[in-house]
Amino acid sequence: MLVLQLLVVSVVTVGCVAALVWQLRADGHRDAAQLVTAVAETVATDPDVRTGLAVPGGTTDPALADERAAVRAHVEDVRRRTGTDFITVMDTGTVRWTHPDPDRVGGRFVGNAAAALAGGRVVETYTGTLGPSVRAVVPVRAADGRVVGAVAAGVTTRALAQDLLGRLPLVLGAAAVALAVSVAGSLALSRWVRRRTHGLEPADLTRLWEVTDAVLHSLREGLVVLDPEGRVQVVNDEARRLLPPGPEGAADGEAGVELPPAVRRLAEGAEDVVDDVQVTDDRVLVVSRLDARWEGRRVGTVVTLRDHTELQALTRDLDAVRGLADALRSQAHEAANRLHVVVTLVEQGRTEQAVRFATAELAAAQELTDLVVADVADPAVAALLVGKSAQAAERGVELEVEPDTALPAGLLPARDLVTVVGNLLDNAVEAAMAGTEPRWVRVRTTCEGGGDEGGGGGGGVRAVEVRVTDSGAGLPADLLERAMRRGWSRKEQRLSPGGSHGLGLALVGQVVRRHGGSVAVEEPVTLDDGGGTLVVRLPVGRR
Repeated sequence: MLVLQLLVVSVVTVGCVAALVWQLRADGHRDAAQLVTAVAETVATDPDVRTGLAVPGGTTDPALADERAAVRAHVEDVRRRTGTDFITVMDTGTVRWTHPDPDRVGGRFVGNAAAALAGGRVVETYTGTLGPSVRAVVPVRAADGRVVGAVAAGVTTRALAQDLLGRLPLVLGAAAVALAVSVAGSLALSRWVRRRTHGLEPADLTRLWEVTDAVLHSLREGLVVLDPEGRVQVVNDEARRLLPPGPEGAADGEAGVELPPAVRRLAEGAEDVVDDVQVTDDRVLVVSRLDARWEGRRVGTVVTLRDHTELQALTRDLDAVRGLADALRSQAHEAANRLHVVVTLVEQGRTEQAVRFATAELAAAQELTDLVVADVADPAVAALLVGKSAQAAERGVELEVEPDTALPAGLLPARDLVTVVGNLLDNAVEAAMAGTEPRWVRVRTTCEGGGDEGGGGGGGVRAVEVRVTDSGAGLPADLLERAMRRGWSRKEQRLSPGGSHGLGLALVGQVVRRHGGSVAVEEPVTLDDGGGTLVVRLPVGRR
């Protein structure tokens, strides 16, 4: 690149100098032609010249000879003052009256004077007695208008060349300075480019780009690189899949993605973050954030994203199964204790007491199961309610499914319903445990619109409403928006980014946003209404 730049600069400089010299030469000839024309016309209009040439050539008057001598002296003085090389005054026979060389006076003019003697004008470059010259020949007219002679004035091309040579040092000096500045600029530019590319050659840059591009496309993790101003600069394929497309014209639009608010807050933070779980509108992401530094200087931010949506769903399902297993294990232990009581009563001959004791426990469990199975047609939600009831009972909280509960099957995806109902019940049980006796939770699911509300039909249903009330302190309505973010905990009543609390309500908010639903808090009217009711409304068929 440097050699190419130097070659181009040299060619341009030489070309400019050549063009300038050619232009100066042309200008010199043009100026010389104008000069000699003006001088010749001035001499041709001189009264002494006109009067002297008007006298016939054969006249031998001594006074006329003196007059011609005066004309020669005057013309020679004009020649010296105007810087011309010769001024020749001639009669109609082209006999010279004047010449710089006195020996050539009286001889014939060497050149083209016929046009001038005919009343015209001649401007030409011609080789005469003094060598090549730029000359002008004009007629001399008497008082009556007759052409009585001619005047030729000229400048030799040798003089023009000497004048041009006198200007060349300035031209060549300017060209040398321009060439030196260009060379210095090319050297500085080459060093700057090498410094900016860290000494890498074009082949190295190409190879580095190919490797980097291949690595970015093959990464299974989402990768987003931001500059120090927070603008997205690099996004790989996995990040484009995990993040929503950026609006046209937005700050991140050039990279084609838009960072969700939760991820944006982490990226713009001052501290490094490792494996922080964040909930977006449709995904659960594990986000890591790290400053990118070069030689101790921060050059941007690197954000990595891992999709844990399916894994989080499976984890919730596993937690539910584990909770149900723990409840069943606990119930089995309690059943064994009750069985010992029944056996002991039978051995003591108290048969009726043994029957009443056994059937009372069985009736309570069967009543809840019959209510749930009869009113909740979705098997996943029904199993969840039975399992959560057992878990709540183990923790000293009574979970009541209200009698007017109804949920036909197939209205909404079972996983979304399990996410909403399960997380609301978990939060309500925690809130109830933090309160005073009695501790209870009430849940009700209803449908808006027509349909077979109790069984399997769902025709005409517009939305499903889930209402959960607990005996705890309740959630203030003005904190609902913050509570739906990642990191909120009703238990702690604060934002705790990076903590273990606060994922449940964030997942509920994710489902609500995906279905275009709403979440609201109803303040209690009486003491029997508990600490408040959380109502989730999910439209049907808008996913």
